[in-house]
Formats: sequence, C-alpha cells, structure tokens
Amino acid sequence: MTRHSPLDGVALIEGVRELSFLAQVSVRTQTPGPSLPTERNTVAGDESRAALWLGPDEWLVVGPPGSEAALELRGPRARELLEFGCPIDLDPRVFGPGRCAQTLLARANVLIWFVADDPEPIYRLLVRPSFAAYVAAWLADAADGLTD
Repeated sequence: MTRHSPLDGVALIEGVRELSFLAQVSVRTQTPGPSLPTERNTVAGDESRAALWLGPDEWLVVGPPGSEAALELRGPRARELLEFGCPIDLDPRVFGPGRCAQTLLARANVLIWFVADDPEPIYRLLVRPSFAAYVAAWLADAADGLTD
C-alpha cells in the first residue's frame, strides 16, 4: 500500500519542509535504560534517531522513515513564528537545542523539538497526520504576520 503525505497539495512557506515519514514509537517504563533521557523535556540522540522525554515514565522514540509525518521549521525567525501560536516559553535560555515539549500550536497538539541552532535554528514539529495540513497552513498564515 502506498502512503500519501497528509500535506499533498499544501503550499509550504520558505523555511518549512516536510520530512519523510518518521518512525515513532511511544515507550512507557518505570526503569529507563541508559539511552533514554531522564531530565525533563530533553532529547537523547541526534537528528536521525532520538528519544524525546514526554514524562517521568514516557518517551517518544523517532527514527528513519517509517510511519509518521513531521514538519521541519528552520531559519532566523523560526522561533518567532512558533511563538505566534504556542503558549510555552521558547526563549533559547530555557528551551535550547536538545529540548522538547508537548504543547498546543494554533490549538493543534504538537511535540516541538529544538534540533539545532547552528548555522540557523531548526525545529521539528511532530504532529498527527490529520493535523499536518492545518499546522502547515497556519504556519503560512502566521508567517504573513511577521514584520521586518
């Protein structure tokens, strides 16, 4: 069966791209192994394979293409764009690279992962496929509201 992107036909703004379907597995355990982060809202791993802390006994493990969609937002104004619709503090002093948080973005449940800040900020937005087109359209609308 061929998988189709939930973003088929959606025009993405500059700095936003769809990533290949990412494998995502939720892990719940009372005794985390050494590869799972134990500090609140942190990430262990790298851009291709990582474990993201969701709670004291819950992690999301993401890997190479497989089962779910993600959006990647990059550029010097990426944080400012996210702040239009996100209630959490994304200031780099408290939410820097290697941090993640479950939150709402424009009333859609997302997991925001701050992947890197060099040479430019890169955020991954893990969102359910049924909300991906909505989030992409919202990002395009919000980008129109950014002023120079």
